[in-house]
Amino acid sequence: MTEQVETSTDRRTDSINLSPVAAAKVKSLLEQEGRDDLSLRISVQPGGCSGLRYQLFFDERSLDGDVVTDFDGVAVVVDRMSVPYLNGAMIDFVDSIEKQGFTIDNPNATGSCACGDSFH
Repeated sequence: MTEQVETSTDRRTDSINLSPVAAAKVKSLLEQEGRDDLSLRISVQPGGCSGLRYQLFFDERSLDGDVVTDFDGVAVVVDRMSVPYLNGAMIDFVDSIEKQGFTIDNPNATGSCACGDSFH
């Protein structure tokens, strides 16, 4: 199931969101690798101080029940078990003096640990 989403600042509550900045960074990373067959997969796994943690990685697999959303040519894949945890979440990319990397703003997270690596 693939959905086409316009790249904008609108935030959907019924699926994952990818900011235009994050989409551009993903495209850049895939171009550097010379790969156009990979999707950005995000999942929620048990672990961390608060009970759950995110996994964000490039994946060529397609699993039964995956929800695939296209953001301006970038496919973001969420497995069916992670969907309820990630609906409405925004993946962004930050590049500043203080921090560099992908960030996840998740309205479903009721709390997180001090290090910021896990949530509940």
